[in-house]
Amino acid sequence: MKYGYLGRSGLKVSRMVLGTFNFGWSTPKEQAFEIMDKALEEGITIFDTADSYGVWAGKGYSGLTEEIIGEWFALGGGRRESVVLATKVYEKTDFPYEGLNAERGLSAYKIKRHIEGSLRRLRTDHVELYQMHHYEYHAPWEELFGAFEDLISAGKVVYLGSSNFGARHLVRAQAVAERRGFLGFVSEQHRYSLACRLPELELLPACEELGVGAILWSPLASGLLGGHALDGKGGARSAEAGGGLDDAGRAQVLAYHDLCASIGHTPANVALAWTLANPAVTGPIIGPRTPDQVTQSAKAVDIELDGEVLAKLDEIFPGPGGPAPQAYSW
Repeated sequence: MKYGYLGRSGLKVSRMVLGTFNFGWSTPKEQAFEIMDKALEEGITIFDTADSYGVWAGKGYSGLTEEIIGEWFALGGGRRESVVLATKVYEKTDFPYEGLNAERGLSAYKIKRHIEGSLRRLRTDHVELYQMHHYEYHAPWEELFGAFEDLISAGKVVYLGSSNFGARHLVRAQAVAERRGFLGFVSEQHRYSLACRLPELELLPACEELGVGAILWSPLASGLLGGHALDGKGGARSAEAGGGLDDAGRAQVLAYHDLCASIGHTPANVALAWTLANPAVTGPIIGPRTPDQVTQSAKAVDIELDGEVLAKLDEIFPGPGGPAPQAYSW
């Protein structure tokens, strides 16, 4: 495994991030334990989750994923000490309170309630990275940063991250943080892949300039880049991605597979390695369903794509043309 810093912070993390979205939904607890053990064995140190992950049939979001991770931590053996733990707040979860303030969104009230729920489920006294799951359009930054600063002062949170922000949101937030003498965000979790390159216009350049590490969700484009989009063997999400391909899309994926075969690497690992070549990126999130998939994905950090291969990937999956405004102006 290779390591780097989480944005401009001094925290060192693995270049691969373990995603836990499937835990408690399509991945049972026992298998989730095996996946997390394998991740540590492969040197993956940052685990990403959210207080809304883990779905009980018919009950909505329950925080079940955090509970599974907490039970794994309780097994001991240095598990908790070895993990940079990242969770999120914004969505509704099954808490013992109802009403308007339990719905989607953020407030100082909700932030302080939800961190207590997360810590209880995760069986820990702090999280290293607490992420806003979405941008909050109503509450002022003075309210939100005040609540997050209190959590940091209390030792319940170490760093603050964002997720699904636009570049303008990130810049505005960091300007407020600077005025407050607050570090602000050290990471932004965002959708980015060969098949979804719009963040190259604004978001990724903003992350690089601000020193905010980009953590990438769906780096395989819901399975489209995972190697099984054309045969439907990659699971529900990849089958859905592949099932909607038109002739042009199939030709694009076939060209991609041919390129990957010519350089001797799997489509999934080429897609992961491509994201790691971007200087704004801390690491992509992988969502393995088996321990062996953890091992296979971890190999991507050792793949270095040369200029010729990167150029061919640009031909197959054209980007927006670079950062704005140069991409569309002069």
